[in-house]
Amino acid sequence: MADLKLARLPDRKPVKLTIEIMPDLEQALADYAAAYEAAYGRQEKPADLVPYMLDAFLESDREFAKARRQRSGP
Repeated sequence: MADLKLARLPDRKPVKLTIEIMPDLEQALADYAAAYEAAYGRQEKPADLVPYMLDAFLESDREFAKARRQRSGP
C-alpha cells in the first residue's frame, strides 16, 4: 500500500529532556506563564509551555530553516 496519500506517521513518543537554567530565566518563564494565563484564562506550568515556545522559536528562525534544508539535501 505504498500509494497512500498519507505518509507513514512519524514517531510521536515524547522524549524527556532535562536542563538546568539560571534563576532569571526561571523567573522569566514564570512571568510568561502568568501572561499566558492573563491572555487565555488558563493556567499552565512553565514546563508545559516550554516545548511549544521552543517549537515556535525554531519555526520562526529562517536562517535555521535554510541551513536545515541545505543539510538534508533534496
